[in-house]
Amino acid sequence: MAILPIVEVPDPVLRKVCAPVTEVNDEVRGIVADMFDTMYDARGIGLAASQVGILQRIVVIDLQERPEGEEPAENEAEADAGGTRNPHAFINPELVSASEETSTYNEGCLSIPEQYAEVTRPARCHVRWLDTDGQPHEQEFDGLMATCMQHEIDHLNGVLFTDHISRLKRGMLMKKLEKMRRNG
Repeated sequence: MAILPIVEVPDPVLRKVCAPVTEVNDEVRGIVADMFDTMYDARGIGLAASQVGILQRIVVIDLQERPEGEEPAENEAEADAGGTRNPHAFINPELVSASEETSTYNEGCLSIPEQYAEVTRPARCHVRWLDTDGQPHEQEFDGLMATCMQHEIDHLNGVLFTDHISRLKRGMLMKKLEKMRRNG
């Protein structure tokens, strides 16, 4: 498979709404595989297709949860041997409902490198999607998975995590990103 270039702010593609996938076929499965390769290479836990310049409603997530004290895999061979990967692909994911109860996580984004902010979102969400075989699924998520699902579905709708923080915090974060880019 291939590692795709990750689109970074302020690229306007990140603000576009992605189109639904009309048919789950080998091309879509290839995009999913490339997205996983890209996400793992960048050491992320989630990636939306728009982040690699593909305006289709596709999300990949792997929280790569490990037993207490175990470090993340350094490479694909180690991950495969250690069995720490738990990849999930979501085609046309749709947020059906969300809880009134909220939770706050320190979110980051591969499209806004090395920048993080506390974001409050619904603590649970109910999502409907298709898998890579085109089969429909529905599930309620909580914890980090709920946050990640909402973050990635936001991407499909042209929304970034920085849209959920104050203008002042967003401005500070973007200035830090620009300074980081200038300093190499």
